[in-house]
Amino acid sequence: MSDSTFLQAVDRLVASQRIPEAVSALVAAAGRRDRDALFQLGFWQIVGDVVPRDLVAARTALRQAASLGHHEAQMMEIALTANGSGGAADWKAARRLLEATPEDNHQARQVLDLICNMTLGADGSPTHAFVSEPLSRDGAVSRVSAFLTPAECRHLMHSAEDLLTPALVIDPRSGQRILNPIRTSDTASIGPLREDLAIRAINCRIASLSESSIFAGEALTILRYRFNQQFRLHSDSLPYSKNQRTKTVIIYLNDNFSGGETVFPNIDISIIPKAGDAIMFSNIHSNGRINKDSDHAGLPVLKGSKWIATRWIRVNPFDIWKGPERAI
Repeated sequence: MSDSTFLQAVDRLVASQRIPEAVSALVAAAGRRDRDALFQLGFWQIVGDVVPRDLVAARTALRQAASLGHHEAQMMEIALTANGSGGAADWKAARRLLEATPEDNHQARQVLDLICNMTLGADGSPTHAFVSEPLSRDGAVSRVSAFLTPAECRHLMHSAEDLLTPALVIDPRSGQRILNPIRTSDTASIGPLREDLAIRAINCRIASLSESSIFAGEALTILRYRFNQQFRLHSDSLPYSKNQRTKTVIIYLNDNFSGGETVFPNIDISIIPKAGDAIMFSNIHSNGRINKDSDHAGLPVLKGSKWIATRWIRVNPFDIWKGPERAI
């Protein structure tokens, strides 16, 4: 039985609720050092659906799969090492793993090229500060020119392509998922499994800009707006949150489109996107009250496609596997 056929058989067992048989078969194959079985076992241990979540055990399974040449396991192990899933966050160890990947792991080589062109400290943070231009009188809305390089912008867009899905919300009447009437874009969240070292370094850069902990940021979200798609007027603050979104950082990944300006109508600000630039704004005042000046909209795209990356910063750090409402 080929590896793919074996994994398909395991998936069929899971689909038919024969979970113990599926787990037993996968564990046995992993014990024979089958790299695909090891990767699948590690993935299950991370997700926690088929078997209980165990990030430490998952790291062990991924390490074995990676050592046997499984490229996806290599990338996943590097990401988890850097962001501290199943152990302490360790940028240096993650970089060593990346540098040790084989030449035929082209994704790893591309990420290595990107971070080699960044000026980074020992933890992946930038070694220099970014100069922001205040756009509002109180400085609550600001802009940073050339926050990302063209290559970094392309990397974020490419990293999200296979994850993009239409923005959905739950219809309160039917309970069904429906297209979001406020945000009509396609969206993708780059979670801890897909946070390669280039993306981790960008998240560290955002933390530096926003003067926040890297562990206070939600997963980097990539949004694509096609013709006539938009994000209607809204606030990024959340009702009844125990760990409010204090700041938002939006990065424009391209500018070869028409329309799509970001507007703050309450303070009469309109921003024309420029690739690589970032804007940052405060969603709450220092006393915790909602800042209505940060209400904003992304106007309809008139031609082409608009790509942005957004990271919402919470007041307090949180465990990304438990969710931002459960602050550390």
